[in-house]
Amino acid sequence: MRFHKSSSVALVLSVGLMAGCTSGDQEAALTSAYNESAVTVTEGAPTEASISTDEERRAMAASLMVVGVTDYDDALAKLKQGVGGIFITSWADPAILTESGRNIEALRKEVGRDFSVSIDYEGGRVQRHTEVLGNFPSPREMAEKLSPQETEDLAKELGMSLHDHGITIDFAPVLDVDSAGLAIIGSRSFATEPQRAAQYAAAFARGLHAAGVKPVFKHFPGHGAASGDSHQGAAVTPPLEELEKLDLSAYGPALRESQGAGVMMGHLVIPGLSTGDTPSSIDPAVYALLRSGAYPQGTPFGGTIYTDDLSGMKAITDRMSTADAVVEAIVAGTDRALWSSGEAIDEAIDKVVAAVEDGRLPEERLRASSGWTPHTTVQ
Repeated sequence: MRFHKSSSVALVLSVGLMAGCTSGDQEAALTSAYNESAVTVTEGAPTEASISTDEERRAMAASLMVVGVTDYDDALAKLKQGVGGIFITSWADPAILTESGRNIEALRKEVGRDFSVSIDYEGGRVQRHTEVLGNFPSPREMAEKLSPQETEDLAKELGMSLHDHGITIDFAPVLDVDSAGLAIIGSRSFATEPQRAAQYAAAFARGLHAAGVKPVFKHFPGHGAASGDSHQGAAVTPPLEELEKLDLSAYGPALRESQGAGVMMGHLVIPGLSTGDTPSSIDPAVYALLRSGAYPQGTPFGGTIYTDDLSGMKAITDRMSTADAVVEAIVAGTDRALWSSGEAIDEAIDKVVAAVEDGRLPEERLRASSGWTPHTTVQ
C-alpha cells in the first residue's frame, strides 16, 4: 500500500507528537492523518472510485491473507480459495520444500498465479526445517562474533537457501531491543541497545534482499521491554515516550538502510498511543505511527505491513476469533493478515467484504493493498 506523503499529513502528525498532546488527542491526530493518506492511493490504483463486483471484492480480500499450511495438498486447497500467500509452519511436512512434483515449484505451476511463500527464519532458536534449509546462529551470536558485513554475508547464504526452496519472504530480522531480558526475546535480538540492534538487523536484511528474499522487520513498535509474552497473553510496552528511546528508535535507522523490506506489526499495547488496551495489530493509531515515521529518527514507511500471527497468540485470541481479528487488522491498516492455523478463510473473506459494504473499509484501501485495478487480475 502506497500513500502520497503530503505536507499537511506530516504536519498534523509531527505537531501531534512533538507538542506532547494527550493520548486521546494524539490518537485522534494520528488516525485523522492516516485516514486522509489512506484514501490517496498511487501506483496504478484508480483515481476515481469504481464499484467492484462481489467476486472482485472477494478476490481482493483473499489476496490480503497469508495462511499457514501443513503439506502440498493443504497449500493447494488454500491457494484455490484465493489467498495471497502461504506460510510454512514448523509443523508442516518438509516434503513441501523438497519433493519433486509436490513442492513449491509444482504448486506455482498448478495454481497458475503468483503467491508469496513465507517462513520464520531468524537463526538460533527460531528457524524452521533446519534439516532442509540449514542451521544458522542466533542474531545475538551474529552480533557478538561477526562484523555487520559478515552478518550480511551470512544472511545472504541463509536467504539463498530459502530462495532455492521457493520461499520468497522471511519474517526476520528481529528489531526488538533486548533491554529487559525477556525470555521470549533474548538471543533473538541482535543487541541490548537500539543503535547496534539497528545496525545488525539492517545488515541481515540486506543479505536476505541480495538473495532475492523479502526481509520483514519485527515486531513493531518493539517487544523488547514489554510486560510479558504476547503468545501467552496481553503484552504492554513502556509508555510511548520511553519506548521511543528503546525499540522504536531502532526502526528509523534500519528502515532507511533496507530496500524493499516489510514490517510486522506486533500485538502490543502502547500506553500513550494505543486505543485503550487494543493490541497494535488491530489499532489504526499504531499503523498511522509506522506510516508517518513520526517518532524520533523515524522515516515514513510505504512498504508492506504484515500482522503477527492472528491465530496462535493469546494477546489476540483471548479477545476475538481469528476471522474477526483478520478483518479488524485489515480495517486498522495492515496490508497482509497472517495466521498460522489457516482456518476460517471463507469466514474471513466474508467479513472483509462486509466491512467494505458497510463502509468500515474503503474500497480504495482494499484495492491499494491488493494491487488491483479495473484492468488487472487479482493475484
